[in-house]
Amino acid sequence: MKLTDLIALIWSNLARRKGRVALTAIGVVIGTTAVVLLVSLGVGLQQNAQSQLGGIGDLTRITVYPGFSETGGAVVMDAQGNGAPAQTAPLNEAALQAIAAIPGVTAVIPQDYFMGGATIKIGRLEGGGSIIGAGTEELSALGVTAAQGTTDLARGTIIVGSQVANNFYDPRLRPGQEPPAPPDLYDQSLTIELIKWAEDGTEIRKKVRARVAGVLDEARDEPDWSIYMPLSDVEGYNTWSTGQRIDRNKNGYNTVIVKVEDVDVVLDVTDQITALGFQAYTPQSFVQGISGFYLVLQVVFGAMGAIALLVAAIGIANTMTMAILERTREIGLMKAVGASNRDVLAIFLGEAAGIGFIGGLGGVLISWGLGQVLNVIVLGYLAGQAAQTGAPPPSGAIATPLWLPASALLFATLMGLASGLYPALSAATLAPVAALKYE
Repeated sequence: MKLTDLIALIWSNLARRKGRVALTAIGVVIGTTAVVLLVSLGVGLQQNAQSQLGGIGDLTRITVYPGFSETGGAVVMDAQGNGAPAQTAPLNEAALQAIAAIPGVTAVIPQDYFMGGATIKIGRLEGGGSIIGAGTEELSALGVTAAQGTTDLARGTIIVGSQVANNFYDPRLRPGQEPPAPPDLYDQSLTIELIKWAEDGTEIRKKVRARVAGVLDEARDEPDWSIYMPLSDVEGYNTWSTGQRIDRNKNGYNTVIVKVEDVDVVLDVTDQITALGFQAYTPQSFVQGISGFYLVLQVVFGAMGAIALLVAAIGIANTMTMAILERTREIGLMKAVGASNRDVLAIFLGEAAGIGFIGGLGGVLISWGLGQVLNVIVLGYLAGQAAQTGAPPPSGAIATPLWLPASALLFATLMGLASGLYPALSAATLAPVAALKYE
């Protein structure tokens, strides 16, 4: 039998029993709609969460800390009598070279924080921020960009984050007076008062001058509230603050920023850094955990929809079994005029697969329409919630990737084919004489 003849015969047989086929296909429609709609909801929630989490920081950035002995290990006492866990893996120059040799690493930048207090003054205003020494001449290596000025670090200059200006206030402001607007720090000469405390508690101050060479774009991360200086400047201030000379070969750096070429290899690089004995953190690990949660959610949603498809499969098997009982004499007649067991098997399998295809196609179309309607409703609600909390608006609620409806349609068709397998085999193995005598 030619393929075109087979398809025409299958279509003709389905058209003869429109009501029964429609009722059976409705079960497939419901199951397919449930699968596509629920999985699309899971995909939409995942994409929305990832877009929201995209603002938690640079995902190609890894923050590395020295390795320390576990609780109960050795404790090292400093000159002031303060105890700290002994470092088992200091971030010295040898460690920086080992990290830089890891495939995928594009930059290794040591950092040091000023270990004291600091007040920054410009005119009548005072402010503050986290003073960080960066071991690079070009701050763009950290993944930041300049909104004003440059990202080049030079002695006697500083680069400030986008939110540092908001920290300034007028200490002599009287009650009822309007607070001053945040100053424009770019190209301003600031007075930085460094503060340390003597053993008797006496406060000691040191004034330094620095010009703001650049203001960074908003990064929604540590750079927004930071004041960057050359590492050598901060090392000198820390020597003054602690009264101790810094030995990088012995104690290493407090923090190292590692930049990776691609977000896909960040977790692998982080694992390799941890294997070297250091502590490493990247926002990508948090994003990966969230993605894993939503992947499980998609599987659960898909399984819930698959239950409806399972019920529909039972319905197809029942319909095909009843069709064989009603058409037993027809099967005997087809065999009497030369139809082979293979032809009969192909006809009944084709009818079962056709019911699955029709139901799957209907489910895909209905799920797409419902998805558009729900997107408008849910996005409107979430946008209102975001406006009240000040959070960024959601990017989407339901997202249907192209592979999902195609896979659902294929699965529904194959499910129909599998459901009709037993009834089709029963029909194909009927003896022609017995079939013709069947009442």
